[in-house]
Amino acid sequence: MSRSAPPTDARAAVLWMLLAVLAFAGMDAGMKWIAEDYSAFQVATFRSLTTLPLIAAWIVLRGRAGTLWRVHWPLHLLRGVLGVGMIAGFVYGLARMPLSTAYAIVFVSPLLVTALAVPLLGERVGPRRWTAIGLGIVGVLVVLRPTGEGVATLAGLAVVLGALCYAVASITVRMLAQRDSPESLVFWFLVLMAIFAGALAWRDWRPLQPEHLGVLALIGSAGALGQVAMTHAFRLGEASQVAPLEYTALVWVIVLDLTVWGVLPDAPTWLGAAIIVASGLYMFRRERVVADPPVRQPDTTPPP
Repeated sequence: MSRSAPPTDARAAVLWMLLAVLAFAGMDAGMKWIAEDYSAFQVATFRSLTTLPLIAAWIVLRGRAGTLWRVHWPLHLLRGVLGVGMIAGFVYGLARMPLSTAYAIVFVSPLLVTALAVPLLGERVGPRRWTAIGLGIVGVLVVLRPTGEGVATLAGLAVVLGALCYAVASITVRMLAQRDSPESLVFWFLVLMAIFAGALAWRDWRPLQPEHLGVLALIGSAGALGQVAMTHAFRLGEASQVAPLEYTALVWVIVLDLTVWGVLPDAPTWLGAAIIVASGLYMFRRERVVADPPVRQPDTTPPP
C-alpha cells in the first residue's frame, strides 16, 4: 500500500514562509550588530550555539530524537565545513557593508545551485536557465562594480564565497534528503558548524560582552523560529511556490538598514539586485515548467 502524500495548504505555507524570511532577517541583523566586535568565526559559533538548544527541544517535543543517529556522516561533515564558510563569509561582509547589499549578493545562490547541479548531480539545464544564471552573475558584477567604486573588496568577495558555499551545501541537502531525516539535517548542521567554527575562532576568542546577551537571544530565537517556520512552509506547500518568497527578505533588510543603521543601497546596488531577483524568479518558474511538463491531450478528432 503506497503512502499518501502529505496534506497541502498553500495559504498556510505562504504565511509560514513569510514568517521564516522575517525571522532570518532579524537573525542576520543581530549578527551584523555584533560583527564588528567578534571574529566572523566566533559569530558563526554564537549563531549555532544559541539556536541549537531551541532546535533540540523542538525535535524532542515532536518525538523525532530517534531519527538523529541514522545519518550519512561524510556528507554531514562536508555540509558542516561549508556552513562555516557560508556564515563566516556572510558575517565578514556584514561588518563592512549594508545588510541589503550583502543580501543582494547572496540572492544569486539559487542560480548557483542550478548551475552546480549539472556537474555534481548530473541534472540537465537548458539554454533558458543558463541564460538566467548568466544574467544573475551579471547582476552580482553590477553590485560589486569591480572596475569602479563598488564593493568588490575583500568583504564583497567574502559574501560571494559565502553564497558559493551555500549553493554547494544546498546540493548536499538534496543528496542527504533522500536518506536522512529533516531533523538530522538541521541538528547536525548546527552541531558541526559550532565545532568547526569554534575551533577556528578559539585562537582569537573574545570574551562575551554583557550588553550583547540580548542580541544573542535574538539570534538564537530568530534562527530557531525561522528554521521551524521554513520546515512547515515546505511541508505544506510546493517548493516552486514557496521558495521564491525568500526574495521578500530584501524588503525587511532595507527597512532594517534604514531604521537601525541609517543607510540605503545606492543606485547600482538597486539595479544589480533587480537583475538577480528577476533572474532567480524566472529560474524558479522555469524549473517548475520543466518539472511539470504540460500533458498532451489525446486527439479526439474523428478519423476520416
